[in-house]
Amino acid sequence: MAVWALGINHTTAPLDLRGRFAFALDQIAPTLHGLRQSLGTTSRHPGVETAIISTCNRTEIYCAGEQAAMDHTLGWLAQSGGVSPALLRSHSYTLEDSLVARHAFRVASGLDSMVLGEAQILGQMKDAVRAAETAGALGTTLNQLFQRSFAVAKEVRSSTEIGAHSISMAAAAVRLAGQLFEDISETKILFVGAGEMIELCATHFAAKNPKAIAIANRTLERGEKLATRFGGEVMRLADLPERLHEFDAVISCTASSLPIIGLGAVERALKKRRHRPMFMVDLAVPRDIEPEVKALGDVYLYTVDDLATVVQTAQANRQAAVAQAEAIIDAGVQSFMHWMELRSPVGQAGGVVPLIQQLNAQTDEWRALEIARAKKLLAKGEDVDAVLEALSRGLTQKMLHGTLAELRAGDAEMRAQTAQTVSRLFLRSQSKTTNNNGL
Repeated sequence: MAVWALGINHTTAPLDLRGRFAFALDQIAPTLHGLRQSLGTTSRHPGVETAIISTCNRTEIYCAGEQAAMDHTLGWLAQSGGVSPALLRSHSYTLEDSLVARHAFRVASGLDSMVLGEAQILGQMKDAVRAAETAGALGTTLNQLFQRSFAVAKEVRSSTEIGAHSISMAAAAVRLAGQLFEDISETKILFVGAGEMIELCATHFAAKNPKAIAIANRTLERGEKLATRFGGEVMRLADLPERLHEFDAVISCTASSLPIIGLGAVERALKKRRHRPMFMVDLAVPRDIEPEVKALGDVYLYTVDDLATVVQTAQANRQAAVAQAEAIIDAGVQSFMHWMELRSPVGQAGGVVPLIQQLNAQTDEWRALEIARAKKLLAKGEDVDAVLEALSRGLTQKMLHGTLAELRAGDAEMRAQTAQTVSRLFLRSQSKTTNNNGL
């Protein structure tokens, strides 16, 4: 089984390119279906396993199949985003086998995040795995890869201080706002969206006791829950352009495929505000706020990439924790690759699981035959002890037939090698028992 991965993230691709490959959670199932069809997977040939992780900072495709199909996967993703394969290749990374495991373990543990040690990515990975499983795209290999990545992440977080003192995106936004506004308690803040990131941001800003908080969301019900929690008001997205001027700070993170706050709306808001400055944070990928807004003189607009310099502070203090985490990941990679090796085809180095499955199937067949024969004899009224004796003899003969034939075949040297193997396999328990009794 080959395992391969293709991805772009905040270190390899600019924000607008990442936006072309951002998949909302409800898009994952049809996207996986399209990818698997392109790889030749059908209901009759379940073949390739796939999973997609898509966040504001990364989009990654994980696959497992008989043979790696990296170029095909890259071509398919490029087409889905409307870019050339060459452009995507220049901004992406490709991984195979043990490198896939190492990368997945590092991502789950927060070592590959913009915020070193952040825990949100682990929940996002679990959501992605559930989506792939629901779509029927997850098989034994990828399931094992991700379950092990979750276990490694748990060990990293419990055994190291990798997440200690990390600055989250939300905390970074508060820090930047504090540099613009002398007193955040005198500001009015608008949150656009009602997802996990907005909830996190609202929690951080609410701790600064702003003058007013408002939540703008497509569905009022979810917006109301969040607004009630922070003592704010809720408003419809449709009302946002007319009320934008009321707010000193705007934090936006929705799953919209197109910007919901345009240049014209911000210009009109600034005019109504008499050009008092506005602080805006766009945490969405694709963007929620048109990039041209950044050029306005009285607007301070930050994207997820702009926050990178803020959240990277205090990295040096965590290098010891990173080294500990990498050691845990190394052990996890070795364990996963050993698991993969055991499942290689018979004849390849380490491949024993298929052989074990064949042996189990063969012995089950023999057992079924002997039990059926024994039932017939019992139905005819044969003596129970005699039937049991015949059943045990029949099983023994079937299991030893091949071994005894090999012992009698070939030249003397081959028979000697076979004899050693047979002794090790069949007489080991007897010698062990003897040794234990001797102790």
